[in-house]
Amino acid sequence: MEEERIHEFFERYRDRFRQGLHNAADLDDVASAYASAFVAASPAGVMAGRNDEPLKQAMREGFERYRRIGTKDMDLRGVRIHPIDEHHCLAHVAWTATYDRGAAPDVAIDFDVHYLVQLHDGEPRIFGWVSGDEQALLRQHGIL
Repeated sequence: MEEERIHEFFERYRDRFRQGLHNAADLDDVASAYASAFVAASPAGVMAGRNDEPLKQAMREGFERYRRIGTKDMDLRGVRIHPIDEHHCLAHVAWTATYDRGAAPDVAIDFDVHYLVQLHDGEPRIFGWVSGDEQALLRQHGIL
């Protein structure tokens, strides 16, 4: 598994997310980062999903929600790769989300997401991720 390809993949992923924050995302392009099926885990539970139209609708609604709560940027702080085999890796990705608080100073929140990535037809695809409690983090920082 080529680390540089995975780093570049997450740079493109960040760019797609930023486009979504500006209501300019191509949801087909965003969805192309994901495998045909995936699993997600957080303190709220575990869910499995498919890369289909309901996923794109959930992405659309997610970007709308992020804009509504004042998310103005998502920055990639770092990527650490742990190869599993020649086709799979665990990518520990460090993010910083910046929120517009109106008259108050912006709030920057650091968090990590751990992604399961597969090289499929030569391209990285996310087939799973583990994240922390986003809602609690947002409440802790006064965003919600």
